[in-house]
Amino acid sequence: MSSLRTSRARLAAAAATVVLAALSLTACEDGTGVHASDSPKPATATGATATPNSPSTAPSSAAPSSGSGSSSPQARPTTGTARPAEGASSPKARVPSGKPVTCEGANTRTVAAPLNRPVNHMLLTVTNTGSVPCYLYGYPAVRFGEAQAVPPVIEASQPQAVVALGPGESGYASVNLSATDGSGTNGHTVKSLTVYFHGPSGNESVGTGAHPSLPAKGVYVDDSLKVTYWQQSMDDAVQW
Repeated sequence: MSSLRTSRARLAAAAATVVLAALSLTACEDGTGVHASDSPKPATATGATATPNSPSTAPSSAAPSSGSGSSSPQARPTTGTARPAEGASSPKARVPSGKPVTCEGANTRTVAAPLNRPVNHMLLTVTNTGSVPCYLYGYPAVRFGEAQAVPPVIEASQPQAVVALGPGESGYASVNLSATDGSGTNGHTVKSLTVYFHGPSGNESVGTGAHPSLPAKGVYVDDSLKVTYWQQSMDDAVQW
């Protein structure tokens, strides 16, 4: 009787051992103790397909924002000419100040130059050396050598307005020294010249005279000697 109980105990123990072994084997086959059909399949890197509107497929070359709050060191440089500050005064050209005066020897420089064309002519050039404008009134009162009188003026050469010279500007007059056809009388050579200047009335000389130099050999003059009015341009002076 006791041996029968012992046999039944051994059979029960052996059966329990078999059941435990079967359970262990099932757990080892899927590595988790649960059936593989019950677990979710992992997504593979190559098998994933993004949808057209997926954020992961948005282009990476989108332009950066150019708002005023950008702190990028590569900001575009400002082009164009800088404007002066509002209210700043712009530089003004220098305008000679002072009341105009009469041109005369003290505020001008006079040059006498014989001309090849027209022949037997001389050009007088008067340049304002002062700091204010001056007026050349009338015509030059010239005296060659020891002459006691000044030659007459060519009336047809009178300009429409008084010649005005700003500082550094020049006025002109020509002198007909002798007749081109030899009809002049009392011809002689002179080596000195004095030029006097008229005032506004035109009847008197004002200031000091000028003493422009003549060629070393002198110039030939005769009784046909005459002068033009002062002109604003050289071309106007030499046409007479």
